[in-house]
Amino acid sequence: MQVKSHRLSFSPVALMVLSVLTLSACAVGPDYNAPKPVTASHFNAMDADAGSKPQASAINPQWWKTFQDPQLDSLITRAIAGNLSLQQAVMRIASSRQQINQARGAWFPSVTGNGQVTRQQLGVKGQLESNGVYDQIDQSAPQSRSTLDSLTKPVTLYQGNFDASWELDLWGKVRRQVEVAKAQQQQNIENRNDALVSLEAEVARTYLQLRGAQAVTQTIETQIQVAQQTLELTQSQQRNGLSPMTDVENARAQLGSLRAQLPQYQSQTRQAMNGLAVLLGKMPGALDSELATTKALPPLPALVPVGVPSTLARRRPDVRVAEAQLHAATANIGVSVAQMFPSLSLTGEFGMRNTDASYLDNWSSHFYSFGPSLSIPIFQGGRLVSSVKLARADQASAALGYRQTVLTALQDVENALVSYRADQQRVDSLNETVEAQQNAFNLARDSYGKGLSSFIEVLDAQRQLAQTRQQLVSARMQSSVDLVALYKALGGGWEPYQNVNLPEFPVFGDAAQG
Repeated sequence: MQVKSHRLSFSPVALMVLSVLTLSACAVGPDYNAPKPVTASHFNAMDADAGSKPQASAINPQWWKTFQDPQLDSLITRAIAGNLSLQQAVMRIASSRQQINQARGAWFPSVTGNGQVTRQQLGVKGQLESNGVYDQIDQSAPQSRSTLDSLTKPVTLYQGNFDASWELDLWGKVRRQVEVAKAQQQQNIENRNDALVSLEAEVARTYLQLRGAQAVTQTIETQIQVAQQTLELTQSQQRNGLSPMTDVENARAQLGSLRAQLPQYQSQTRQAMNGLAVLLGKMPGALDSELATTKALPPLPALVPVGVPSTLARRRPDVRVAEAQLHAATANIGVSVAQMFPSLSLTGEFGMRNTDASYLDNWSSHFYSFGPSLSIPIFQGGRLVSSVKLARADQASAALGYRQTVLTALQDVENALVSYRADQQRVDSLNETVEAQQNAFNLARDSYGKGLSSFIEVLDAQRQLAQTRQQLVSARMQSSVDLVALYKALGGGWEPYQNVNLPEFPVFGDAAQG
């Protein structure tokens, strides 16, 4: 039995195609590898003695629901749907998607159709006369002169053709450009997420400040009632000859001082309602009827999940933005390196041309040309080398920017935890102080009513009690705002809204729709 051996053979064209496909499978420049930042195992400020304690568990993506305030939930939901700045961020994502499509378009051949009509006078007759052609014709074939004259007259040339060109992506320049465009789109997505986190935090902060201003206003109004009762007491004492007129005037001055504090907090209330309306994409004052009713500050949750530092880089949108910038800068190195290599293009042209328009559909009027074109950069004055060095410097800068963003994120969380713990401790201390000062005021007023103490003691106790009550409400409000700042520093709030419905744009603008 004879075994025949077969040897594969390739034509030169097949070898060239195979070589082109092999080259087009590679891409110059470094491949991007996601950075792995070094972080601590836990946040330093986790130890808290206050009632609302941080814990190292996964944060709630909809963290504002921990306040258990349906009105706050509703405001944030409406802000996400109506905020104009957030809609601008979505538009930038839609724009970056089209930039990806533009970059991908370089993978495909470009074909252009042309049609033209030209009137031409080539000046052939003058060249024939200068070379003595007419003299020779007159001598040899005088009857041919009229035929030659007809050929040298102006002509109208009709032409229709198609031009095609295709630059082969031998070194992966187009792939790197697409990679840059995708990284820039991811950057815009993370910018939108960052805007979303900021919007949610701003709505929650403004809402808590509104409730805080209303609570302080209510506290002052309560103290005004107490001051009014004290004034009436001193007036009764003065009429019975048990206290001088000075006590009455001091009581009236105390009452006026409390009333003078009301406009400040009433103004804060109005400004907060206007701010919330604008955050929801509405006119100032649109939410007045909804928010004018005074409500208590939402209670703080017993436990506050904050996660661990190692997950912060994947959660914070600004860190993800810095990572996308690093990715784009890395891919851009490949774009600059590919420009230093030869480029191979395939070009072609096909069309119909004739001086008679009715003959344009005649195959004998066709013309064509096709073939490869090779461009080799030989001398560019150092521009290409500098472009590569610039791209590498940009990548190094982006890497440092990423590291700095991670450090800033860790600092934000640590500072927010410190502020949250400190303000809770302040609330606890003020609670004890208010209780003690309330008792002191009650004793001083009872003693004054029985003639056992001076009115100065009553006024001093009342003043201190009013100030401390306001400080307590402000501290409670600040603790809630600190919690919002902590959640913002943790980067929570964008996860439930990852799917963005991008708008579609008409090709020729709004006018074409008519």
